[in-house]
Amino acid sequence: MNLKTRGVIAAGHPKTAEAGAEMLRLGGNAFDAAVAAVFAAFVKESVLTSAAGGGFLLAHTSQGNNILFDFFTQTPKQKLIDRKPHFYPIEADFGNTTQEFHVGLGSIAAPGNLGGLMHVHRRLGRLPLKAVVEPAVHHAQAGIELDPFRAYCLQLLAPILTANLRSREIYAPQGTLLQSGDILRIPDLATTLSDLVETGPSEFYQGDIAHQIARDCQEKGGYLRLADLAQYQVIERSPLAINYRDHVLLTNPPPSSGGALIGFALELLSQMDFSDIPYGGRKHLQILAQAMRLTNEARRDGYDAKLYEANIAASFLSASHLDHYRQTLSSVTHQWGANKWGSTTHISVIDSEGNAASVTSSNGEGSSYIIPDTGIMMNNMLGEEDLNPYGFHQWRPDQRISSMMAPTIVLKDNQPQIVLGSGGSNRIRTAILQVISGILDFQMPVEAAVNAPRVHWERGVFHLEPGFSRTEIDGVAGIPGDEQVWWQERNMFFGGVHTVVAQPNGQITGAGDPRRGGAVVLSCNNHRDAL
Repeated sequence: MNLKTRGVIAAGHPKTAEAGAEMLRLGGNAFDAAVAAVFAAFVKESVLTSAAGGGFLLAHTSQGNNILFDFFTQTPKQKLIDRKPHFYPIEADFGNTTQEFHVGLGSIAAPGNLGGLMHVHRRLGRLPLKAVVEPAVHHAQAGIELDPFRAYCLQLLAPILTANLRSREIYAPQGTLLQSGDILRIPDLATTLSDLVETGPSEFYQGDIAHQIARDCQEKGGYLRLADLAQYQVIERSPLAINYRDHVLLTNPPPSSGGALIGFALELLSQMDFSDIPYGGRKHLQILAQAMRLTNEARRDGYDAKLYEANIAASFLSASHLDHYRQTLSSVTHQWGANKWGSTTHISVIDSEGNAASVTSSNGEGSSYIIPDTGIMMNNMLGEEDLNPYGFHQWRPDQRISSMMAPTIVLKDNQPQIVLGSGGSNRIRTAILQVISGILDFQMPVEAAVNAPRVHWERGVFHLEPGFSRTEIDGVAGIPGDEQVWWQERNMFFGGVHTVVAQPNGQITGAGDPRRGGAVVLSCNNHRDAL
């Protein structure tokens, strides 16, 4: 790395990445950068994440310590409310299909993003919190110009963003939804963040804001009570560690499921020799499809039901459990001769000191409820179908919700080599899997690995992005699935894997995933350069 370079950050919006890069220029570390970027994303990517959402930050420190900060959402402590829950469906129109989401005060889980970011900053940050939050405050007050991708997201979630006066004041201030080129301002959020810098998270979790949330939920059909907020805790976990081709992959452990499922698929791929297999050819796609199918099969084989049991990851990834699936993959490959949304965003950082941060956060689609006078929309995690596999309102009280989010760091000789993660609901794990494999199995540069066409197999359907040879793949036996879906263009359905890579020579490069408007910024002593 050039001595003047302080680090590289990849994120879901150019100004999100710039906010983090500015912290590095000011002398902060990767954790200052990651926290600043997420706060900035509350403005710049406000339909994907929020201070009242949840997430995870995976940290690798220059001293060699690895910590997974779990600040995802928590189910309320009780289900008893004296009225019907304020919980209702809305439809997002994708043009050729629609998708149903559930929102309302009855969809809100205890939020963790705000408390989690401040916890990480206290533990690992270097700069004053005021400096770290300042970019978010500035942009919330001054406003940001909506690019086409962000405007598209607003259109998709229009029924949520225009559901009440407070949300319309932000997203439809002139009576119609903001369009590409319009300026989005959230002045109440600027004031709220400035105040929280002075008070710390206690105002949000125990003070007037907490009392307002609890009162509105109690009066209008939500489950949250003051105790759910006051007793929320950030959990520090040991990351799940997986060996893959002389590297160590660190990722999100149970009770979240995405990390272990990525690990399972990588364990299957580890037996394959890709040296003579063309990327994107028939055999490569068959291997990927079979690995995805087998991972789904293994997941159904008791894994989801045991997520909260001790040592579930070790059992799931044990040689004895993997053996059957490895044999199945080997035997099939030797025969060779839609939930579309996923309101999640990701940030990856490596600094010049060897610190690395991988952070994924989400607000679901948002509940439509904005805390009065704060500019903060609460999450709808109790209304997310993926997070409630046993049905809505069947959640266990006072339990950390399991997520597919999988912020990931790949180490080589205990130094961070790849930092990545993704949004995309069930596609998170397959998107991350393909980028890791592209870099490690096919020696692809990071930009090529992120931009390469992707596939996703689920429930008997094999989805393929444009870029593969249809004449080579169509009708070929051995690719599982009752149906092949050939997408006409790259789409956020296939994730948004914002990635940073440290080269052996010390150079740091990165790529923001264009599927979700991603960007990468290199931070130097005196200026910022987009890569």
